[in-house]
Amino acid sequence: MQKSLSSLMIAMAFASAAAPLAHAASNEDVVKRHFASLVAGPAPKTSELQMFLTMMPKGGDLHHHYSGAIYAEQYLDWVDKQGFCVNKSDFRINTAAGAKSATCVSGKDLVADNAAYRALLQKWSTADFYNHSSGKQLPPDQTFFDTFGYFNDVASTNGSEGLQTLKKRAIAENLSYIETIYEIAPITPDGDFDKLAAEPGFDNARLNAALNALVPKLEASQAFQQGIQNYLAHLQKASAGVDDEQFTMRYQPFVLRFLPPSMVFSQMLASFKLAKTSPQIVGVNIVGQESLNVSMRDYSLHMQMFKFLKAKYPDVKMALHAGELALGTVPPEGLKFHIQEAVNVAGANRIGHGIDIAHESNALAIMKTMRERRIPVEVNLTSNEFILGVKGAAHPLDLYRKYGVPFVISTDDAGVTRHNLSNEYVLFATRYKTDYAEVKKLSYDSIRYSFLADADKQRLLKQLNSRFSKFEADIASALLPAK
Repeated sequence: MQKSLSSLMIAMAFASAAAPLAHAASNEDVVKRHFASLVAGPAPKTSELQMFLTMMPKGGDLHHHYSGAIYAEQYLDWVDKQGFCVNKSDFRINTAAGAKSATCVSGKDLVADNAAYRALLQKWSTADFYNHSSGKQLPPDQTFFDTFGYFNDVASTNGSEGLQTLKKRAIAENLSYIETIYEIAPITPDGDFDKLAAEPGFDNARLNAALNALVPKLEASQAFQQGIQNYLAHLQKASAGVDDEQFTMRYQPFVLRFLPPSMVFSQMLASFKLAKTSPQIVGVNIVGQESLNVSMRDYSLHMQMFKFLKAKYPDVKMALHAGELALGTVPPEGLKFHIQEAVNVAGANRIGHGIDIAHESNALAIMKTMRERRIPVEVNLTSNEFILGVKGAAHPLDLYRKYGVPFVISTDDAGVTRHNLSNEYVLFATRYKTDYAEVKKLSYDSIRYSFLADADKQRLLKQLNSRFSKFEADIASALLPAK
């Protein structure tokens, strides 16, 4: 009898210990079935998907431009904080003291004039682009990239407030990490190098010799060193108080790809040094419209520059914008090599956009390399559609999936295109055949493929486990009939 009672107690103890796991598993099963019902049939239930994916924990946003993430309304607030005004004729910011007039007004006054406010949104963002057309409307790619010139005068003026705003919005949509492309890397031009780069026969051997001479020259430059210190001081001040138990942010300085070669390289070198100096800076990036003449002309040169610096700083991570091109944006030859060189020459750890992969000369080999090295693509569905007109089956997302290339869902410039990360998940779920398991994996992958330090990565993954358990329990509780 005693033996039977002991056996019964042991069995009950095992059953009790297993119960939470079984309950959690049943919650996940309920959520899986519910998600399947939302995406089933000819018309996904978009509204309910929006609610579901807003509530769902989203690990990180890995392709995120700080200046492009701030909404125009906040920039107008900063216009007033700086004492500037906005010209109602062209919606450019005037920074001159005493410039306010009947035609150059405060941000507050401009917002109060609805017609002017709506017209400004069409310049400072992509708002209303498809709601109307006129003879003066620019092409979508030009509209997108031109927006930065309008608000650039205030884009760096209130970093602390801007980062806190992005943090609050992230928490509101259950996002725990942002890896933002934050502030342009300091620039130190060198005319001698630019002359060399323009000479005929400037091959890789001459480039490496020139770079070996330029590095110590930059390192000895007071302006170069001061630029690095200014960047660090600005970041330290702006980011104070951003990180806590609920949210984490890390930073990438960026290089502008359409500048002269010496400026581009000085930004690259400064970026690598910044990443080695500050644990907050976890990687480097190169940005700017890829289809511009200088961007195309110097693309291979830039990849060789990254290769040179990667050899000197092998631990520094790189997330490179590459292949943000579509058929017709450049001559066909320009679509053949950008992703390949970013991966095989520069040594990129992540690829931003990667839209032209189907046109690359060695597409299968590139994707095999990306699969084997676990180099993910940062997929930005909203901006890819607006800038390049690429969406649905024309987008290479399914191509990457088929050949096992990892990818993550990200926002790009949510303030310019006026959306959020939850919306990107909605677009993914409504445009591509998926299930809850894949969507959940994407959330985890956005932490796994981040450039976070290992300890931070493990901390956020552990938190994500808890957050998904709660999310699935909440959804299951709402769906299951009351007892």
